Amino acid sequence: MNRSKTARYAMFGMLYFAQGAILSYFTALNSLYLLSFNISMSQIGLMGTIAMIPFVIKIFLGMLSDKVNFFHLGYRRPYIIIGLLVQSLCLFIVPFINPATHFGLFALTAFILMTGMALYDTCTDGLALDTTPKEEEGAIQGFMVGGRALGVVIISAIIGIVAERSSWTTAFNSLAVLTLLPLPLVLMARETERSAERKFEWKAFSAFTHPSVISLALLGALYSLITNAANQIVNPFLQAEFDISLSSAGFFTTIWGVGVILGSLTGGRLIDRIGQRRAVHWAIGISIGSIALLALIFNPTMAWPLVAAFGLAFGYYETVYFAISMNKSDPRIAASMFSILMAIANIGTGIGLSLSGSLVDALNYRWTFFIIAGLNLLALPLLGLIFKPGEDRSASESPSPAHTTE
Repeated sequence: MNRSKTARYAMFGMLYFAQGAILSYFTALNSLYLLSFNISMSQIGLMGTIAMIPFVIKIFLGMLSDKVNFFHLGYRRPYIIIGLLVQSLCLFIVPFINPATHFGLFALTAFILMTGMALYDTCTDGLALDTTPKEEEGAIQGFMVGGRALGVVIISAIIGIVAERSSWTTAFNSLAVLTLLPLPLVLMARETERSAERKFEWKAFSAFTHPSVISLALLGALYSLITNAANQIVNPFLQAEFDISLSSAGFFTTIWGVGVILGSLTGGRLIDRIGQRRAVHWAIGISIGSIALLALIFNPTMAWPLVAAFGLAFGYYETVYFAISMNKSDPRIAASMFSILMAIANIGTGIGLSLSGSLVDALNYRWTFFIIAGLNLLALPLLGLIFKPGEDRSASESPSPAHTTE
């Protein structure tokens, strides 16, 4: 990519910021927006599951980008542009759809919107892998993950206020405009030829028949189910119990986002110090404690530190899983294998979103938190299959022949 390092880093960071902006809406306010139309929690969970499908099938979008040069304009850049435009267009359309009377159309729009996001997300990862020198891969990943987290934190802090003081239409239109911010940098980008060693070898996919990889995929689905199932119902729980405002919901998500950032930074350092297996054990314990404590919130003041603690657990667990997935990925199909593992994790997210909504309708919020916390224990039997004896060493002590980045 014939561009300055600063501009290149800014492009990747802004692309992930655009993704984080939409994630902040789905995290903080989508449930509350739909509840304002008297949509049930079961329907909200179903809609969340439908919206996650594109991230389950994103591996095929990656294969499309790997194999098809879009009208000779490039393998990555055209698809990134298309994804951004689709996401922006859907956000302009959403306010005109009443989910109470046209729930199917609303869910379809959400599906198309998230397909656009999955497309530019996958191709952004591909472009980073194609153009980033090995010594810069960690820095680029930091900019992308940091950009997404920053989008969640900043947008969650203001989007609720915009919706409350102006209108939902203004809020959606603002998100549509923010989606287009990376577009000038993407339009100026130039792709380079991809190196031969990154070319697909189909026989490398036999890695998915190994018990360690199968168990790792199951762990990804389980961790994602648990963390996202709990996360979806935090703001609805606080609204039901304490009648919080839209702006307060946004600020709670901001606090959660700050916790995610801190958890991610902590996770990266602890993995190097204590090893991946112990890091997973810590993640399981922290997840159980933080989610169970959400059920014990009895006043709004208690919510602030406990929501932040849950955010820290969320970010830590996610970072640990990503690091293990990178370590286990076969270098011949590194991007595809990592994408498949993420897609399987997203299946867990979809199941979790539907499960938590159904549990709330059948029981109540507090019991749902306790049940979700207990699901963490299902991860323990998987660890013996993922890690071989003696493999539980720090990154500095144990070289990884197949280490890659997202």
